[in-house]
This record gives sequence, C-alpha cells and structure tokens, in this order.
Amino acid sequence: MRVLLTGSAGFIGTAIGTALEAAGHDVVRVDLMLDKAHGRAEPPPGTHLLDVRDAGAWGPDLLAEVDAVCHQAAVVGAGVTVADLPEYAGHNDLGTAALLAAMHAAGVDRLVLASSMVVYGEGRYICPEHGEQAPPPRTRAALDAGDFENRCPVCGAALGWAVVDEDARLDPRSSYAASKLAQEHYASAWVRQADAAAVALRYHNVYGPGMPRDTPYSGVAAMFRSSLERGERPRVFEDGAQVRDFVHVDDVARANVAALEAVTAERTGRYAAYNVASGHPITIREVAELVGRGVGGGIAPEVTGGYRLGDVRHVVASPERAKAGLGFTAQVHPAAGLETFATAPLRA
Repeated sequence: MRVLLTGSAGFIGTAIGTALEAAGHDVVRVDLMLDKAHGRAEPPPGTHLLDVRDAGAWGPDLLAEVDAVCHQAAVVGAGVTVADLPEYAGHNDLGTAALLAAMHAAGVDRLVLASSMVVYGEGRYICPEHGEQAPPPRTRAALDAGDFENRCPVCGAALGWAVVDEDARLDPRSSYAASKLAQEHYASAWVRQADAAAVALRYHNVYGPGMPRDTPYSGVAAMFRSSLERGERPRVFEDGAQVRDFVHVDDVARANVAALEAVTAERTGRYAAYNVASGHPITIREVAELVGRGVGGGIAPEVTGGYRLGDVRHVVASPERAKAGLGFTAQVHPAAGLETFATAPLRA
C-alpha cells in the first residue's frame, strides 16, 4: 500500500511512518515544519516541505498512485483563548478541507484522520441514585472551595465516572477541540460526497519517546518529567484524582496501521470513529508518581489544589470498538510505559 502521511515529521507522525514501513508499506511524507512543533529544524530526508492548507497546489505527483492518506498534520494544544480560533480553524479545518478536495481530484478515496478525546468534552458520569447524568460545567466558586467533583443535577451527590464509547455526546470545550470535531465533520461529509471511506482515530493522552520537550505540543507526562529533571516537584492540579487514559505512541502507530489496512480493505464501512486508548485508567497523580519513579530521586508530586477553568474532571475511554473493528489492542500498560518514559529520549 502507498500512503501519503501528513505531519510526518511530528511526534506521532514519525512513529506512524516507521510502523508503516516496518509493515511493508510505501510512505510519502509531507510536513510544514511549524516552528512551535519543530523549532527551526529542517525537514528530515525524504520529507516534502508543504502546507496542507495549500493542497490544491501540490501538483499531481504527490498523490499519484496513493492508496490512502493518513492525516496527522494539525496545530495542537489547549486552545483556551479566543485569539487561538483563527490558527486552529486555518491549520486544522481549512487544511483538512483542502486536503480532502485534493484527494478527490486525484481519485484517492481512503482516509485515516487523527482526531482526539477532546471532542467528548467531559466524560461519562453515573449517579448511584439517579443513573447516567450530564453534569453542567463546574463553577468557579466550587473549584475555589476545593470541590472538584462533578455533581448530580438532581440530588447534588458526587458523580462516579464510566467509560466513554464512540457514541457518546460530543461537546468540544476549546478552540482545539472544536477544530478536531470540525475535521471529523469534514471527513464525514467528504465520505458522502466523494463516495469514499474514512476512519477517525480519537487519541487519548499520547506519550512516548520523541515527545517534544517544553512546547505547546508537550503533554502533561513530558511536563512532569521536565520538572523532575530541574529538581522540582511536578505540580498536579486539583486533587490529582482526575482520571484519564494514557496511550503509548507505539500503540498509536499500530492503531493507524491497522486502520489504514482496514479502510483500504473496506472492513470499516463508509465512516467510523474509534477510541485509541490503553484501556487502563489512571489518575493524574499516579502519572506524576510513575514518571518520578522512573527518573529516580524520590521526588513526590505537589498536589496544588489549583485548577484551570475549562478542564474536565474525568475522561476514560472504552477500547472495545477498536478491538472489534480494527483488531487493535494496546500493548503498553501505562504503569510500565510511563516509568520507562521518564528516561526516554525527547525532542529539544
């Protein structure tokens, strides 16, 4: 299979390219090399320096004889201010739309899209007495008082979390999240208009070797590690009991290979979304403790009680649909992967 891989020089794109070639596929690499993701680095050998927003100007050669596109190029990060909106809309949404139009013009009709858990907003919650509930946003007054739980809108009891499957309500709460959901909508519309097929992979918290250090593209695990390397205690917001799923970049790469092979073999239907997750929930405090154990020195995290408005309390994925539809099951357990990550090479 010949695959055009956008964002190929990035943290996740690099791992995907390696996994595709190991599986015997031919990879055409494309990356814009944005400074905020790569610094002032030059494109790696064999990488085309191109902007997906201008995909119509690529010419016929890049998409010639391509069987599928794996679209990883995106601006990432929290996107918490209104000023972020044009950047996310431009790179992520316009970029995806331009790419899809170029694919259709070239007769390429198979796509795997990098989406994200952020499209869910808050996770899924259960009240012991009143069943499943969709809690309202947590108030500043409650957070200031150290009450971090989502509460039942009927009785006020603290809600327990439950796993989120792909049919959950989508509720993006940042510029970045809105752009990722828009990418999914463009892909879904393209499928209908172009008689094509697409898979959206909703990554949960990705970590692993090659992760960027101290940039907007760094995840919380990398930030904890950087604090420890400076001899500082990792700072954990709220009470540290927020539950997430952390998935190793090698597993994310395996999921993309599985999705590309499935969509080109017409095993996924016209359009499908899948969680890409380890299937092993973990608290943010545990993440900091595991990274600290790997670094050594016995520096315990500092649970600050601080918070960021707009942060969600719990998001825990169900991996069952990816297992059934793609044959994908993560191989790296966070308890082992995060400790090893503490000494893995990072990008400057």
